[in-house]
Amino acid sequence: MISAWTRVANRWDGVINGLLRWDVEALYAVTENTRLRCVARLLVGATYLGDGYLWGVLALGLILFGEPVDRSYVLIGGGISIINIAIFRLFKLLFARPRPVFVTFGLRSRFMDRYSFPSGHATTSFGIALVISHCYPLLAVQVVIYLVAGTIALSRVYMKEHYPLDVICGALLGICTSASLLPVFERLLF
Repeated sequence: MISAWTRVANRWDGVINGLLRWDVEALYAVTENTRLRCVARLLVGATYLGDGYLWGVLALGLILFGEPVDRSYVLIGGGISIINIAIFRLFKLLFARPRPVFVTFGLRSRFMDRYSFPSGHATTSFGIALVISHCYPLLAVQVVIYLVAGTIALSRVYMKEHYPLDVICGALLGICTSASLLPVFERLLF
């Protein structure tokens, strides 16, 4: 007779296996999507900009040309980003999920870490998007910044550097961490 714990474990294994199958199928659906090929250059550019260049240029512009409050926002975004990076790096070591097997060549692959889960690009992009949308509560800013974060996250799947669940969980991690830390940083700086 099978115990209740064994039945629960078997169901849980089935759910996890189903999610992992969906993840691989969704990866192929994105990478083989003919509609996305027309924006391939945009997605390649988004992956490189998501390395931190975009956020660094934005921060530099706010520091050089912004008001004192903008500089405080840069400090908040920078502090939260450092914590987001530490958390996603820890999770990568804990989960140790290998990247899709497609990433085995080229100069870029030499600089990437070996692990896929969660996506650091998605974590930092959505974390920064939450900070920016909170600090600059204009609908146009919020729409643009989340479109940018979403494009960066999609680019990671399109470039076959992450599975879809990596970017989904990375985005959720970035949003949750930023939402938790934002009030703390605001109290410290304001």
